[in-house]
Amino acid sequence: MRARAIVAAFVAAAALAGCVGPSAPSGPMPEVSVDPALVAQREAAGIADCPVTPASAQPVGGGLPDLVLGCLGSGRQVNLAALRGTPMVINFWAQWCAPCRAEAPHLKEYAELAGDDVLLLGIDYADPDPGLALDFAQYAGWTYPQLTDPLKQTAGPVRFSGIPVTIFVDAQGRIVHRTVGAVGSTQQLVDATEQYLGVTL
Repeated sequence: MRARAIVAAFVAAAALAGCVGPSAPSGPMPEVSVDPALVAQREAAGIADCPVTPASAQPVGGGLPDLVLGCLGSGRQVNLAALRGTPMVINFWAQWCAPCRAEAPHLKEYAELAGDDVLLLGIDYADPDPGLALDFAQYAGWTYPQLTDPLKQTAGPVRFSGIPVTIFVDAQGRIVHRTVGAVGSTQQLVDATEQYLGVTL
């Protein structure tokens, strides 16, 4: 329910952005075909579908890149630069990454605390097996949306060299903080959310 409310907020923000002139985002991203088994696996795990975004958007300075990523276990595609309107925390992870596994319980707890106030997104990074990624997400109890970046397209624009890394993005789409390495506690995420996003959970 909370994920649907946040997705609706992004759709509304995209609609408003359409009034600002020639640099406004275009229509929604087209969906692509995906293995039905992966779709069923995501749905069985209770993982929310990804936000709907326009096909193109003008990147903001210091913000997320104009880069399209697929949604893990879904045909939806997401333009990162168009993710605006709600503060976000984005965690880059992979099922083969031991520190990512160690921080997983903190992300689960944080998602429950964040509710509709912050959009938590995962990005499955440099991971060749989406089925194993979904297995791990289900094991971890993650129900928030998961993007996928098997080709490591985000590393350069977002400026990181290894995972896990967690970025904090304000409602205007600007990256305001990075946590490099595993998150040590749920409270660490809560404190950073208040300090860098101005949201008290």
